[in-house]
Amino acid sequence: MCIALLSTAHPRYALIALDNRDEYILRPTSRPHWWTHKASGTRILSPRDLHRRERGTWMGITSTGRLAILTNYRESSEDDPDHAIAGVRSRGALPTAWLSAPADETLDHFVKRMVDDPATKASGGFSLICGDLKNKTDDAIEPLAVISNRCDELASVPRIAGERGATYGLSNTIYVEPPTWPKVKRGKQLLEATIQEAIETDLDEEALMDRFFTLLEDNTIPLRPDMSMQDHMDVLRQSIFIPAFSDTEGWKYMADAVQNGKAKAAFDAIEGESDSDTQLPADPHVNFMNGAYGTQRQTIILIDWEGNVTYKERALWDSHGNRLEKGQGDVIFKYKIGEPSPGE
Repeated sequence: MCIALLSTAHPRYALIALDNRDEYILRPTSRPHWWTHKASGTRILSPRDLHRRERGTWMGITSTGRLAILTNYRESSEDDPDHAIAGVRSRGALPTAWLSAPADETLDHFVKRMVDDPATKASGGFSLICGDLKNKTDDAIEPLAVISNRCDELASVPRIAGERGATYGLSNTIYVEPPTWPKVKRGKQLLEATIQEAIETDLDEEALMDRFFTLLEDNTIPLRPDMSMQDHMDVLRQSIFIPAFSDTEGWKYMADAVQNGKAKAAFDAIEGESDSDTQLPADPHVNFMNGAYGTQRQTIILIDWEGNVTYKERALWDSHGNRLEKGQGDVIFKYKIGEPSPGE
């Protein structure tokens, strides 16, 4: 189960965003790269889901400073029978809807448009954190919105990060404050403590990101030797980091994927494809849900008060199911909001 943590508590940064993407390890997914949205011409920095035709994402930011982070729901339909947890529309298209929205569309208008749109409900359970980071004063950013298909009225959409010194967390359930899930509670506590340490010791950006990756590796899953696949799934809300798990057949499938190179998520082929709006096609013969599940990607986004963005993603597995050594799967981007992005 994914987790997103955000904070406005570090004086050097207008916003800090951390994210663990928990997914089936073999799900075809590109590395983050700059690409141009065909309809709007917007330059977007994000990874992309190569399994669905929408080529959606779970986390992205534009050259102009729009940010979007997505989590989905893991509840059963019995938890809320009036709202679907799965739909025909890819949830990965929701972040792109904000990132590629018309330049003159305000966040308030976008939020209203999403809440009023029946298609939003057709996407299945989700929370979408979205905002415009170019809109800030000397000491605060414009509050971010947390849209979900549980919000049926504009007034019920939470707003976060509009004040300094605050930390927020969201996982695969509806956003509430204070949080109820153990992993979100712990994530907020660790992020607050990490930032306080960074301020007191004046950590530079590289050291700060190292501390954040350590936070994202926090593993508190109560393991037992006899745990089944379902047992693992039942405790996912406990831990920030999810070590890969599967059953015997799933690990065999993983071994076959490594041996035969079946998963084609474009990890090694993304170089030279960075500005493509289509990317590599998914392999229709790969059933990635047969393999292991766990934390697949980790991402840190830092935005300082001058609009400088640092975007770093750590891949823990390659596209064929090989585990990567720490740092081997790191990619980093730096740019300034409002200035031309690479390729423009």
